[in-house]
Amino acid sequence: MQAELTLQQAVQAFLRQLRDVRIASAHTVAAYRRDLTRFVHHCGAGRLLRDVTRQDVQDWLVDEYAAGRSAATLARRLSATKSFFDAAVEMGACSANVAAGMRPPKQPKRLPRTLPPEQTAALMQSTASSSELRDLALLAVMYGCGLRVSEVVGLCVCDLDLHQAELRVLGKGRKERLVPLPDGACQYLRDYLNARGADAGSDQPLFLNQRGGRLSARSVQRMLKQRALLTGADLSVTPHRLRHSFATHLLAGGVDLRAIQELLGHASLATTERYTHLDITALTEVYDRTHPRAGKRSES
Repeated sequence: MQAELTLQQAVQAFLRQLRDVRIASAHTVAAYRRDLTRFVHHCGAGRLLRDVTRQDVQDWLVDEYAAGRSAATLARRLSATKSFFDAAVEMGACSANVAAGMRPPKQPKRLPRTLPPEQTAALMQSTASSSELRDLALLAVMYGCGLRVSEVVGLCVCDLDLHQAELRVLGKGRKERLVPLPDGACQYLRDYLNARGADAGSDQPLFLNQRGGRLSARSVQRMLKQRALLTGADLSVTPHRLRHSFATHLLAGGVDLRAIQELLGHASLATTERYTHLDITALTEVYDRTHPRAGKRSES
């Protein structure tokens, strides 16, 4: 075993390993740093790693819960702590993962929020934006293909096949999938690329910012908010709500759940099945609101 480390030193070593060896993204490293810094603060920076116990982890999570942290936040912090102790064991800095086997708090089931079709149509209304052609093409691809915002900003021109009306998408875990492009999205893309003068098959980003670089996820979120203001659409619109809306509207139209799973790039059908619950919930709300005998159900 190497020289004894304090908890703070061990956390710093773990973060360096994440960044330099595991080549984790800056976002991931920052998230681990935030969570583990709170754990270090709870235990004391000068505390020797070997003196940290399972009870310390439990007490920390209890304190976090008392401070009003959500179940999702507590689950993430426990996961970060487990990963840290796993790495510390591998490095020989401690003999066991004291957080091993600890279970995160149960999270309440949350149904994805969606936009009704008339709201997505409102977003596609014409505006005087200087980036109108790009924005319309981007919206048509995001909603028409159900892409994650990270997937849509990661697209290159060579990922697009307008002749076959297909798009090659690099999803989570760097898994590739082919998704069909609706006719409307194809036309918006043609208009945008013709105006831009992009060569077919180019490895340039498909969607460019005003400086000619790759569009960022933050810029897409900002564009949606600005567009909602201009068109009178729902201001709560986000890229993820568009993706949820795509899936829910397909399900309502009778598309098979497994087909939706493939289109969304979900590894597990259980993830896609959330939309089944959402559809039933929406159906129940419509029933309660419109059916003449709806009020009698609660009486029986």
